[in-house]
Amino acid sequence: CSVHQMFQAGHILRFRNEHPDGLVISHPESNFDVCRLSDYVGSTEYIIKTIKAAPANTRWLVGTELNLVSRLAEEVKPEGKVVQFMAPMVCMCSTMGRIDPQHLAWCLENLAEGNVVNRISVPAHEAELAKVALNRMLDAS
Repeated sequence: CSVHQMFQAGHILRFRNEHPDGLVISHPESNFDVCRLSDYVGSTEYIIKTIKAAPANTRWLVGTELNLVSRLAEEVKPEGKVVQFMAPMVCMCSTMGRIDPQHLAWCLENLAEGNVVNRISVPAHEAELAKVALNRMLDAS
């Protein structure tokens, strides 16, 4: 994912220098160094639950999709929590931007009519590896 791959170890090191008590949480699709330097690594749901359950007045650097980070920042702001996007520049995920009620309804209506849209096919060995990765993300939630 282009969004997760733009996060760099330097972003975390700069944050830790500026906010020594700050916490870092990243999505597992981020690169190895980012995950290694993060305090927490987990799925989108894990990121949301971890920050919401954190003590008031904590500061977070979050390595995942910008819209999620922005929504979460607003939700926890009344508790004095500060949540910021990991990268200094913005890279929107166009795929995540299409996961909304209108697109979901369109997809379900097509399926109900027997039309399979946006089918993705991959070789069996790649599908098996993808299944392992997906199950690991679900297990981490």
